Amino acid sequence: MSTPYPFTAVVGQTDLRLALLLNAVSPAVGGVLVRGEKGTAKSTAVRALSALLPQVDVVPGCRFSCAPAAPDPACPDGPHEPGPGQARPARMVELPVGASEDRLVGALDIERALAEGVKAFEPGLLADAHRGILYVDEVNLLHDHLIDLLLDAAAMGASYVEREGVSVRHAARFLLVGTMNPEEGELRPQLLDRFGLTVQVAASREPAQRVEVVRRRLAYEDDPAGFATRWAGDEQDVRARVVAARALLPQVRLGDASLLQIAATCAGFEVDGMRADIVMARTATALAAWAGRTDVRKEDVRQAALLALPHRRRRNPFDAPGLDEDKLDEILDRFPDEEPEPEPDPAPEGPDDGGPQDGGPDGGGGGVPPQSGPDAPGPEARQAPEAQDDAAPPAPESPEPQPASQDGAAPEQAAVGAAEPFRTKMLSVPGLGEGASGRRSRARTAHGRTTGAQRPRGHLTKLHLAATVQAAAPHQKARGRSGRGLVVRKDDLRQATREGREGNLVLFVVDASGSMAARQRMSAVKGAVLSLLLDAYQRRDKVGLITFRGAAAELALPPTSSVDAAAARLEQLPTGGRTPLAAGLLKAHEVLRIERLRDPSRRPLLVVVTDGRATSAGSVGGDPRELSGRSARLLQAEGVASVVVDCESGPVRLGLAGVLAADLGGPAVTLDGLRADSLAGLVKNVRTAVTSPSHHTTRRAA
Repeated sequence: MSTPYPFTAVVGQTDLRLALLLNAVSPAVGGVLVRGEKGTAKSTAVRALSALLPQVDVVPGCRFSCAPAAPDPACPDGPHEPGPGQARPARMVELPVGASEDRLVGALDIERALAEGVKAFEPGLLADAHRGILYVDEVNLLHDHLIDLLLDAAAMGASYVEREGVSVRHAARFLLVGTMNPEEGELRPQLLDRFGLTVQVAASREPAQRVEVVRRRLAYEDDPAGFATRWAGDEQDVRARVVAARALLPQVRLGDASLLQIAATCAGFEVDGMRADIVMARTATALAAWAGRTDVRKEDVRQAALLALPHRRRRNPFDAPGLDEDKLDEILDRFPDEEPEPEPDPAPEGPDDGGPQDGGPDGGGGGVPPQSGPDAPGPEARQAPEAQDDAAPPAPESPEPQPASQDGAAPEQAAVGAAEPFRTKMLSVPGLGEGASGRRSRARTAHGRTTGAQRPRGHLTKLHLAATVQAAAPHQKARGRSGRGLVVRKDDLRQATREGREGNLVLFVVDASGSMAARQRMSAVKGAVLSLLLDAYQRRDKVGLITFRGAAAELALPPTSSVDAAAARLEQLPTGGRTPLAAGLLKAHEVLRIERLRDPSRRPLLVVVTDGRATSAGSVGGDPRELSGRSARLLQAEGVASVVVDCESGPVRLGLAGVLAADLGGPAVTLDGLRADSLAGLVKNVRTAVTSPSHHTTRRAA
């Protein structure tokens, strides 16, 4: 719709609105990462923020939004002569997940650069977002190299475009906002740290508040312009307050006591590096300015910690972001505030929001926009953690022992915890792929070492200079070359082909039958799978989880980029019943077939975790072992790279996992052999097993 949803009409989401407004007051805070489930107004709030930002003065005709008072001396459209500026609203630019590198940073006309020596530059989205907002929806699905470019520009305030020795630089200072659903995958810790603040959002469980959300949304969809008009007064009040806070910001004093509180908090929570300290200082200063004060207080530091530290404490993808507020209060209580200087007018400069100005977590060191207006509900306040705990249902009692199943198999047992994860060596898919960039298997990628050249298919992105010169050289006389410059035509341009690493689809097929049910044994199995999941996270893979027990197999987790979701499903996995091994393999075949249609370039790696026993044919009928062998050979015939993690234990071993591995055409490795220090030959074995038919014959004969 052309009329955006008003920012002040967003119901609840106090932390989200506060974090966005603090960045509007002080863009130096470093942006916001909004994490939360779908349907929680993440995108709505971000898109509505642009209407609250003050207008910007720009040099007329400048594609890079230079300020008339201080134009960028290196602006590609410059130099700019002094003169009056032109006012326009601050822009909000959206970066699509599928954007190319050239669309983000801009592109040089390589042909003109080589032939004429001119920098013909087409600006990208970073130039459009200068002095505005750059919004990335589903930032966790953005390619790593684009995230690197994006965050480098945000940190340096400039964008650099390099193409074979030709470079262009332009200013790129913007408010960076990213939204993501953690169920679809996590950002790696280095990138999390580059966002100034993070906010976790969730849908309200209060019926009255949910009713108000629906009421306002329906009213907006029926008459967007009329709905916006009803909230125009509240929008103007908040806009004026942002302007007032920006003007007050340079006068805010960050005293030694506040700095000591910030440093002690970051040290107490063992946050890596110094970026957290700097972000907390800027956030606390912005909170004081938003409250209309010129001194930073302890409550500002506390709120700054709650916004700036949770995402910086993640050590691996299985750690939930969060902060122990009791520990935070204990640290801050050891460092009292300085005596504030008397102020002639304690009231905040800017419109009064009628809410708490500087009171603890609810006031947030300055409060948030009011929920006022024609449709406003009663006062909104976040539930205290104690109240949430009291309202939670009581923990279930220990499950009663269950009788044995009708088929005589072992009864279902409660889930056991996973053993401590360990480092594994890399498993890779043989051959050369063309999948999404990652860190597992060899592939043709946009980034990596140059291996050759070819004619460009579509827009040229990576010029192979030597091949281009070689293609143009024989035609110089016919083209009438008379000077020193090389006469280059479009047909001469050559694209560099590069080899790097891709991410794969790692599909886990885990035996959860009664033969795996020994508590210590299943704990070790889960620890091994957890270790492989951690490895998949680090190598940018998608993961899926299939479990089989009783008479059937279940897709516990469809292929996803969220390895922490896979870890959560694994933790809850119960065991018991017979072993329908064939059903698990056939389910894997079905999942891989569907994923091949969805994403044909992403190659799979099948990891089967079992002791190799097959005691149930499920609904198919027949001999379970014969059926499992046929199912495994079906996967082998389709070229699926596989590895079997042998979970058999005890003094007497049947070697059934090795037989299964031979049928799959891959290696078998024990749980102990999965560790990095004892897995030296596994990658080689995977490659040999898939590419060498004689290897399969040898394994079966053995």
